[in-house]
Amino acid sequence: MRKAILAITALGAAVALSAAGCSSSKSNSSGSTTGGSSSTSSAASGSSSSSSGTPHYTNNKVGVLLPDTNSSPRWVNSDPNELKTQCDSLGLVCDIQNANGSATTQTTQAQSMLNEGVGVLMIVNLDSGSAKAIEAQAQAKGVVTIDYDRLTLGGSAQYYVSFDNTAVGTLQGNALVKCPQVASKTAVKYVEEDGAATDNNATLFKQGYDGVLSKQAGWTKAGEQSGNWDNPAGTAQSTFQKLLQGAPDLNAVMVANDEMANAVITVLKQQGLNGKVAVSGQDATATGLQNILTGDQCFTIYKPVKGEADVAVKLASQILSGQKPTAPATVKDSTGNRDVPSYLATPVVVDKTNITLPFTDGYQKASDVCTGDFAAKCTAAGIK
Repeated sequence: MRKAILAITALGAAVALSAAGCSSSKSNSSGSTTGGSSSTSSAASGSSSSSSGTPHYTNNKVGVLLPDTNSSPRWVNSDPNELKTQCDSLGLVCDIQNANGSATTQTTQAQSMLNEGVGVLMIVNLDSGSAKAIEAQAQAKGVVTIDYDRLTLGGSAQYYVSFDNTAVGTLQGNALVKCPQVASKTAVKYVEEDGAATDNNATLFKQGYDGVLSKQAGWTKAGEQSGNWDNPAGTAQSTFQKLLQGAPDLNAVMVANDEMANAVITVLKQQGLNGKVAVSGQDATATGLQNILTGDQCFTIYKPVKGEADVAVKLASQILSGQKPTAPATVKDSTGNRDVPSYLATPVVVDKTNITLPFTDGYQKASDVCTGDFAAKCTAAGIK
């Protein structure tokens, strides 16, 4: 936890980098990053200040395009709230909209924001093709774009703010092999339920956990399908039912996030296998944390929203004040054959041993998790 806090603190400080700095950042072919060094400056330099100390911008409008409501609760509960809080604190007018899973809707929202004169456009893409077109429109109007959380392959975003998503997958793989259901086994049969094929993050997660699991002696992959980031009532559940039919004696499931993990657990419960099969997760959702408390899910990957939202909004404020910040790292866009200046936060594995972390950080509320039968389990785990 201390490493995570230090990493996020360092990332926040990196946003204060100015055009005067110099960077030696490079990326390798796998998309991993190396940091550079630069001088720092005030986030509000180049802009005048009000008597309250809030920066005043000639153009203080920021457009924020969020993807959907079903791939993760974060797009409804966490990111919008933190983004708005940071926008308000820096005197920015932020128009935050959710496309509800429709690329057509997201394109319309973007066009409206551009017509209204936003100076910065932040986008969490639904797919790289539609987002690439949006970024081209923004570029034509002289608007700076920031890829938020998901990299737009072949796009033209000037910056990328996210987590090290290959590292997320690596953490998932390393944590899965340590789950109590499989830790002592010499032979493990597992299946993978990956994220949406249209999401570059899902590709990076898979690179990370495949890099771990493929090297485990005695581990055999018995099946794999895309869950399409769908919720338990959608394709994620039917996808796992097919995987389980093909491998009824499986020991572990590498599933990309908490919501799909809940779909997996629903099926396992129907077969009396919940708690007996190791299940992974991601996003530290209320449902995921509840499943960890019951022992049906081994772990989740916690990605503190402040590590992204705060950094992205501060970056936007610098851009609007006339600066050209130098990012501390780069990520390779293999489709566009370019290195995208990037700010990457550090993810954290959360299991029963440190399950209080998302609560003490303010990411989750005990009132949303510790309901009904979970109240006693929360108390026993130290969640207040």
